[in-house]
Amino acid sequence: MNLTVNGHPTYCYTGGKPFDAAKPTAIFIHGVLNDHSVWILQTRYLAHHGWNVLAVDLPGHCRSAGEPPASVEDAADFVLALMDAAGLKQAALIGHSFGSLIALEAAARAPERISQLVLVGIAFPMRVSPALLEASSSDPMKALAMVNVFSRATLAPPPSALGPGTWVYGASMALGRRVLASNKNVNVFHTGFKACDSYANGLQAMAKVTCPVLFVLGKVDQMTPPKAAQELIKLASNAQVVYLPGGHQQMNETPEEMLAALSGFLAMNKMG
Repeated sequence: MNLTVNGHPTYCYTGGKPFDAAKPTAIFIHGVLNDHSVWILQTRYLAHHGWNVLAVDLPGHCRSAGEPPASVEDAADFVLALMDAAGLKQAALIGHSFGSLIALEAAARAPERISQLVLVGIAFPMRVSPALLEASSSDPMKALAMVNVFSRATLAPPPSALGPGTWVYGASMALGRRVLASNKNVNVFHTGFKACDSYANGLQAMAKVTCPVLFVLGKVDQMTPPKAAQELIKLASNAQVVYLPGGHQQMNETPEEMLAALSGFLAMNKMG
């Protein structure tokens, strides 16, 4: 599905189902050097179980045009503009890593428009080591390899994620290269990392969130360790926390557990 957001074509994967205004909507927001495809299992399940799904490619990434967001705040404004373009008064937001900060900030900016908030692999502050931040600019392939080592707790996912025996490290490296190459003018790797590292509004944002919040955290996550989410959890007024056994890429390292947590939470708090 293609929408025009802020004057630019924006791609949203719908899970194989047409958009239906009568159904509740879940918007999925990817992290740095990812795109809509990281949510395949979760989006297809929800699309076939009563939900509209919009898994977006952020501006300047892959199938979406426009300037890549240089800050979490800019990206949050984009998400709210996306809702306007889709004619949505309200939606659930599901974000991973960088996308979790974007979802949090959007929920703080327009709390009445967000029905549920799911924060996957979140940390605040989401600091990026100076060496990794510098490498994302000067040597992106080296930085990409570093990230994929830190992000992974498994070499092959369970069958329901990407297929039995899939090499998740290699698949993620290929995805990162493709996303980086999709924008010839801006290094979306460095831009995204810098936005994560610079975001300072997390605690204030969480204090403004009024909807139910699900935290999905990887027990052995080296990119966003669970302990780095604890201050946000304390501030959430209606929070549920799920700790999964894997690392940072919960969507395909622990796919069944991730899906069960997400679908159960959304069903419990379903609006409309």
